[in-house]
Amino acid sequence: MKKVSLILLAILCFSISCSDETTVYSDPQSDIGIEESDAVLDQSVVFDKAGVLDIIDENQIAGKSLSGKVEEQAGDYPLTMVAQINPPSFKDGGENLTASHIHLVADYAYVSYNTVEDGYAGAIDIVDVSDPNSPKVTSRLYYLNADINAIKYDNGYVYIVGGVDSEKSVSATSNSFVAKIEANGGKFNVSAGLTYGFQQGYNSTDIVIDGTKVLVTSGKEGSLTVFNKADLSIVSEYPGDDLRSVAVFNSDIALLDASKGVSILDSNFNVKQEIAINSDFGVATKRTIGFTGEKVIVAEGSKGAGVYSASSGNFIEHIAIPINPEGVDQADQVTNAVAINEEALLMANGGAGLCLSEEQESGSNLVGIIDLEGSINYVASKGDYIFAASGKNGLQIIKMNKPNASLEARCESLDSYRGSSNLTVASGSILENKGSKRFNRVNVYGSLLLCGTWTVKNSTYIHEDGIFEMNGSFIVGKNYSRKNVSVGENATFKVEGELTIYGDLILEDGATLEFIGNSSVVNIIGEVIRNGDVTIKGNFNDYNSKF
Repeated sequence: MKKVSLILLAILCFSISCSDETTVYSDPQSDIGIEESDAVLDQSVVFDKAGVLDIIDENQIAGKSLSGKVEEQAGDYPLTMVAQINPPSFKDGGENLTASHIHLVADYAYVSYNTVEDGYAGAIDIVDVSDPNSPKVTSRLYYLNADINAIKYDNGYVYIVGGVDSEKSVSATSNSFVAKIEANGGKFNVSAGLTYGFQQGYNSTDIVIDGTKVLVTSGKEGSLTVFNKADLSIVSEYPGDDLRSVAVFNSDIALLDASKGVSILDSNFNVKQEIAINSDFGVATKRTIGFTGEKVIVAEGSKGAGVYSASSGNFIEHIAIPINPEGVDQADQVTNAVAINEEALLMANGGAGLCLSEEQESGSNLVGIIDLEGSINYVASKGDYIFAASGKNGLQIIKMNKPNASLEARCESLDSYRGSSNLTVASGSILENKGSKRFNRVNVYGSLLLCGTWTVKNSTYIHEDGIFEMNGSFIVGKNYSRKNVSVGENATFKVEGELTIYGDLILEDGATLEFIGNSSVVNIIGEVIRNGDVTIKGNFNDYNSKF
């Protein structure tokens, strides 16, 4: 993230009253633009890479091979790529936007964009993710000459932070700014006016909404500034040398200052704890901090993520960047941001990808690198979703496919699956398990019941006279590497829950497909192929109208 310069508000104050700290922007056409074309918004969502995601595990990272001596085990975290959002683009400076920040609230993802090249341009997207299979960009705002560094949504308004070139603006008193934009139902309402506030520092870097206050950090020679949420007037300030990020936990405030480390403050800015960190945070680069319980996790660039005690300041562990990709500059292999979702710890490691670890009492346990393209600059996660900002590859939306709690209750008598990633149920055998795993392939000759969430990288076969019953979620293949589910002669496939196939559903003569209950959903990207007399019964939502 460079020193942000923004030619903003230079011609806006001729007809309105401008103060030093707050400006009401009543002419939205001067420096911003709303995307009016639904076709442009729709075309921003692409599904080319949708489907089951691989995770490169520790053995693969270390270059070790099982060489057939040990059967590969089914892996945890059955992730799937839902879709990608291509970055906004506009002529005269907005051709190379990259995602800079993400905030997830209810059914929407709020995404900010800036540009890493010379010149200044940005944008903001609102993405509806209420339907996990079909995200939609519902509104887009272009900034013709502003990099937007961070974004938050709260109670009907989007708050953004970035920078202003005060030498070129007749209204800005300093380079750093915060703006407030009305947004409801997934749509921006610029006709209501935009409110701006300013603070010291080269550019605003991060933002937190805390009750009636807006907390904003700014970089070199900047500050933590508390604004009144109603009108963005300044309430109080706390100076800093090079503030990159702010986080709030209960009444404590954590500040990441690249010149020294982390400061833990109370609500009156009294210092409760200083955590000295000697990592190289880079020059004008984005780094973040976050709380998990009594721990503070810090994105420390080339060192990976540092974990510290918030109460004592003691160092707990470093979570290193676990892979050194060929052809990627060492300077691009840095931890830019960290996100936490229950026990899952996600590290946006730039050119080294998106790392997934699992928090345990004894420390973090590496799961692996999620198989994504692009340089991962930022990550956010909430509920069942992971959102990864991957440079010019755009925003990648990942579904974690967590087991449903009520499903677990119905299947609580079953043992959790622990076994091969190549699941084969022999003729005459019965296997019944619950869990949440990712498979390489599934072959059913006997009888199989799976309760939970499961992904399969390759095709699934229910062979002649076999029975497969699933309760939960079952996802097969990828959009760019399609795989099929084949139900053999006189075989039975019972579905209760969500079935997604990035490929074909092939039903042989005498096959039975039965949907249990009234809420099952089947999402087939390929075709339904009937090779003879087949039986399909039960109520279900045919998501893509393939039956």
